[in-house]
Amino acid sequence: LRPVRRSFYDPSSAPGHGWIWEWENDAGSWTTYDTEVGIAIQAAHEWQQPWLDLAPLGFCYLIDFQSMTQINHQTQRRRRIQCRSDLAYPLVSGPLPKLTKSSFGTVGVSAGGGLNGACETVLGSRGSAKKSQPACSAAHRYGTVKGTHCIWVSTESILHSNHVVMSRTNTPFFTAFHLNRVCAFRVPTVPVKNLSGSSPVHPALAGITGILMSAAGLPVCLTRPPKLVLHPPTVSKSDIKPIPGLGHCCRKTTKKQTRKGKTPEEVVKQYLQKVRGPSDEDCNICMEPLGGPSGYKGPNVADLSRSESVGRLAQCGHQYHLQCLVAMYLNGIKDGSLQCPTCKTIYGVKTGNQPPGKMEYHIIPYSLPGHPDCKTIRIIYNIPPGIQGPEHPNPGKPFTARGFPRHCYLPDSEKGRKVLRLLIVAWDRRLVFSVGTSSTTGETDTVIWNEVHHKTEFGSNLTGHGYPDPGHLDNVLDELKAQGITEEDGQL
Repeated sequence: LRPVRRSFYDPSSAPGHGWIWEWENDAGSWTTYDTEVGIAIQAAHEWQQPWLDLAPLGFCYLIDFQSMTQINHQTQRRRRIQCRSDLAYPLVSGPLPKLTKSSFGTVGVSAGGGLNGACETVLGSRGSAKKSQPACSAAHRYGTVKGTHCIWVSTESILHSNHVVMSRTNTPFFTAFHLNRVCAFRVPTVPVKNLSGSSPVHPALAGITGILMSAAGLPVCLTRPPKLVLHPPTVSKSDIKPIPGLGHCCRKTTKKQTRKGKTPEEVVKQYLQKVRGPSDEDCNICMEPLGGPSGYKGPNVADLSRSESVGRLAQCGHQYHLQCLVAMYLNGIKDGSLQCPTCKTIYGVKTGNQPPGKMEYHIIPYSLPGHPDCKTIRIIYNIPPGIQGPEHPNPGKPFTARGFPRHCYLPDSEKGRKVLRLLIVAWDRRLVFSVGTSSTTGETDTVIWNEVHHKTEFGSNLTGHGYPDPGHLDNVLDELKAQGITEEDGQL
C-alpha cells in the first residue's frame, strides 16, 4: 500500500482553466509536464514573458515562448512544446472545517534580506482560525514578517474516503517564475541572483517544487530550492595556473594515422595460442560449436587451414574461431589491438575513433562541493563537427558536435591529478569521445562520451553530473582501466 494525496490549486491556475502543457519526446508523442511546472509555464505565458528559465525548479531547461520550444541548457537540444485545453479540474465546494490548536504554535517566516539568503519557513497549524470560507474564494491572506511580504494559501488534505474530512494548514505558496500578479494580489519584488544574472522575483515565489505540507501538525522546514551551477565564477587569466608536473596545458589530436605492416591475421595470431583439441563449447562470436567451422560467412576473411581454425587468447584463455576473431578485428578500429569479447581483456594498446580536437587543463582558484581543502582542475574539451572517417559508423557522412566546448571538473588533489594524467592518456589514444548515437537525445552521427564519466556541474549536483560524489574518482579509474589505461600509463 502507498499513501495518496490530493493537491489543491487556485482556480485561476492552469489546472483550474484546463490548460495542459506538454513537450515532445523522442518517439514523437507528447509528454505532460508536472502540474507545478505546468502552472509556472502557464502563468509566465499569460503575462507574455518571452521565456521562462526552469533552473530554479531543478530542471536545466529554458522555455522559449516565441518559438514554442524547450531548450536544454547543456546540450542546446530543442524540443517542441504545446499547450492544449482539457477539462478543468472541479472546484471544491462547501465550507472548510475549523482548525484546531496545535502544540507547535503559529507559523513563522524568516526570510532575512529576501531570497539572496536561505529562506527557511517552519510550518505548523495555526492556533486559531476565523470563520472558514468556500474553497473557490481561495481564502488568501497577506502576512508580513520582518518586512518581507508573503502570501498564505490554504491547502487541504483528504483524510477519509467515506466522509470528506479535511485538515487545513496555512502554507506559504512558493513558485520560481517571475509574475506581476498572484491570485489578483500584488507583492513587492526583490532582486534575486540567478543563473542568468539579477532579475526581480517575488519573495513569495521561490521554488514551486518546494511546497511542503504538514497535515498531521508536525513542523516542516522549507528551504530554497537548490540552484543549478554549471560554471565557476569568472576567472581572470592571472588566476589560471598550470598543473605542476604536467608541462603543456593543451593537447591536440589529429586524424587517425594508418598503421602499416601486419595483416589482420597476423595481428590476431600474435595474441593466440593454437588449440589442437577444441572444447565442446560454442564460439561466443558466431555461436557455432568450436569443434566445427566458423559461422562467419562475410567478406574479407581468407580461408584458414582447419588446424588453425580455433585459437586460445594467451592471457585470459578464452577460445574462438580464428576467422571470427579476424572478422571482429576488421569491424573495429584496426589499430593493432584486440579485446576479448567475453571478459574484455585488452591485448596491445587500444585506441578509439575520437574525432580531431583539443583538450585544455589548468587550475582555477575555487573549490568543488565536498572538496573544500583544494582548488579545482578544469578540463575544457573542444571538438568541431566534421566528416566521418573509415573508422566511424558512416564513413564520408557528416557528424555533429553538440555542447562544445565542454567544461569538466576534478578536485586538485593527489587522486584528482592521477585521474587527469590518465585522462590525458585516454585523450591521446582517442578514447574520451566517440562518434555514434546519443543516449540522451537519440541523435545519430554525433560526438558522444565514450564510457568515461566526467563531472560537468561545478557547484551543484542536480543532474547527477556534479559534486559532492565521494566515489567519482575511483569510478573513473575503473572506467579507464576498462579501456586499457592503468596507473602505469599515467607516468607522464
